[in-house]
Amino acid sequence: MSREFKRVILKLSGEALREPGSQDNISPEIVEGIANQIKAAHQTGLEIAIVVGGGNFWRGAAAAGRGMDRATADYVGMLATVMNALAVQSMLEAVGVPSRVQTAIEMKNVAESFIRRLAIRHLEKGRVVIFGGGTGNPFFTTDTTAALRASEIGADIIFKATNVDGVYNKDPRTNDDAERYETLTFNDALSQNLKVMDGTAFTLCQDNNIPIVVFDMNEEGNIHKALTGADLGTIVCD
Repeated sequence: MSREFKRVILKLSGEALREPGSQDNISPEIVEGIANQIKAAHQTGLEIAIVVGGGNFWRGAAAAGRGMDRATADYVGMLATVMNALAVQSMLEAVGVPSRVQTAIEMKNVAESFIRRLAIRHLEKGRVVIFGGGTGNPFFTTDTTAALRASEIGADIIFKATNVDGVYNKDPRTNDDAERYETLTFNDALSQNLKVMDGTAFTLCQDNNIPIVVFDMNEEGNIHKALTGADLGTIVCD
């Protein structure tokens, strides 16, 4: 697969922004570090959009498992992603990167509503666009949001920042014999039920020919390296 791309989606989990040792917080220092890495990649002329999760504050599926209505729980999670999106925007602006937050749920006092053509125009003008609010619908993950927005804005590739250095055939944290894939097809990821992204996201990317790079964001500088084409993690593609 060619490592040349112009427009990308960076998928960040809410946990990636969490204060060390905390269960439900945002670390300004960690967000600033991420913003500086994005800035370095942005300065190369790369068009960058970001989809951020909300797991540092809320997980809809977990709340539903404890008796809460699932749709309501998911809407709460969407609001959590907007808080994270605003935090990322604030730090990007602080380090000199122009940015916009667009949300799938209208909240005009704090962010723009998602408008596809406007998002593309922001990217063309050199602004980083941060998508919050998920898809605006319950029962869909922010992985699916990343795949959907990548398809809508014509992104060349999705970079998913995780806590492991790629996709494994089994959980490497509990299995010493786990093997990491360097490349993987969408069909294999779906047939093996690999959980690094949900099936809807994989299918959307497969249908629209958008490769996914899964990489470890905890290694210093890896976000910048991934965005600028370094050989990291696992590539999922056709």
